[in-house]
Formats: sequence, C-alpha cells, structure tokens
Amino acid sequence: MFTHIQLQFNTGFFLNFVFHPQPVLLEGLALTVIAAIVAQLIGMALGILLAVSGMSRFLIFRSLNQLYIWFFRGTPVLVQLVLIYFGLPYLLGFDLFPSVLSLGPLAVSGALVAGIFSFGLHEAAYMSEITRSGIISIDKGQSEAAKALGMTPGLLMRKIILPQTIPVIFPALGNQFNNMLKTTALLSIIGVSEMFRVAEQLQAATFMTFEVYLGVSVYYLLLTAGWTLIQMLLERNMSRHLSAKTVKRAKNTPTNQLAELADES
Repeated sequence: MFTHIQLQFNTGFFLNFVFHPQPVLLEGLALTVIAAIVAQLIGMALGILLAVSGMSRFLIFRSLNQLYIWFFRGTPVLVQLVLIYFGLPYLLGFDLFPSVLSLGPLAVSGALVAGIFSFGLHEAAYMSEITRSGIISIDKGQSEAAKALGMTPGLLMRKIILPQTIPVIFPALGNQFNNMLKTTALLSIIGVSEMFRVAEQLQAATFMTFEVYLGVSVYYLLLTAGWTLIQMLLERNMSRHLSAKTVKRAKNTPTNQLAELADES
C-alpha cells in the first residue's frame, strides 16, 4: 500500500529557511517575543491582585476572584481572544481595536493590543492560583510577628510576603512564560504578523508546506529551549542567594529576621 509513496521534501529550501531567514520572519519572531513578555507581565500584575483579593476577608472579593478564575481557566484562550477582539467592539458599539492605535509616541496594531490584552487576562487566572499557593506557603509566624510590630496589611504584603513568594513561584512562573511563547501563535487568527502568521504567508507564496511549518517549529523550539536555559540559570542564582540569606539569618532572632526582611525588601 505504501510502496509507491514518494517523500517530497526540499532539503535546500528547509535549510535556507532555518539558517538564512528572511527579514520579515525575524520581525515576526521579535514580535512574538515582545507580545509574550508584555502579556506575561500583565498576567503577573493582575494575578497578584487577584490572589490578594481571593484571600480577602470580604466575601464579595473572594467570589469575584473565583468567578474570574472559573471563566478564564474554563474557556479556551482562542475563544477569549475572539470574544475580546470581535465581540467586545460589537457589544460596546464602536471599534475598540482599530487597525492602528496611537499609544503616545508609538503606533501599534489594534489587533496586537487586543491579543496581548486577551493573553494577559487569561494568564492572570493561572498566576492568581500560583501566587496564592506561594503566599500561603510562607510561615504564618512572620505575619503574626509583623502585626505585633504594628505593620499594616499592605506593608506586610509588600515588604515581607511578596519578596519571599517570588522565589517560591518562580519555577511555575517560568513554565507559564514558556507556554506564553507558544500561545502567541494564536495571534495569527486575528491577522497579527507574528512568527506563525509570517510562516503562513511564506507557505502560501512558496507552496512548501511541510518545509515552512517544520522550519517555524524549529524557531519555536529554539525560543522555548533558550528560555528554559535562562530559567535554569536564574533559578540556580536565586537558590544560591537564598541559601546565603538562610545561613545569615539562622544566627538572628525571629524578630531581627523579620526586621531584616523588611529592610532588604
């Protein structure tokens, strides 16, 4: 049955695609990285706010937090992207994301802004749970000691809890960014010229389907492998820094340790 199948793979085209990329492909790669970074930062900021509100003593804040997480973790990110980019302007009655948006001195694609906004909202739901898990892992004795010293809840969270939470959640945060690098391919659905969109256009122009998509897969693998290496180095340096702090604080009393944490933060 398979004896007459002939593989049609243009090795020269594939190698040229990978090792001699066109400028438009490199621009798409840069846009992919920028979109991933900005969306991840938005997700982290919103995630911290959601985590804090989810631990509030007020039922309304906890309920809103759970509703947000339920929606954004329970629906596909593609659905959220289409809902925000196409559905939100329809609901509001005006074009919320025009072809070009002026953000001060910058002129950016409205579709790109919609995509980054969508990914940031989606990521916030995951970062909320990750951050919350990191916060509750911190010894409660520090919170009690801080309150005894007269620290306000906001100062306690900013000076004591969050600085210790970040190293705890950093591995999960790094994995989320790795996923974000791949999620940006969905921007092609709304016409953003990120890396996958550019690859689609090159495939349409050359009809080299397998070679182009395999080549763009190589670029995604390089992106994720590069970030994995950076993450490993950051985690190693963070572990050394925390180990040095632990040895230093072991000689102090609990009250002095708390004061030192506040000073360093």
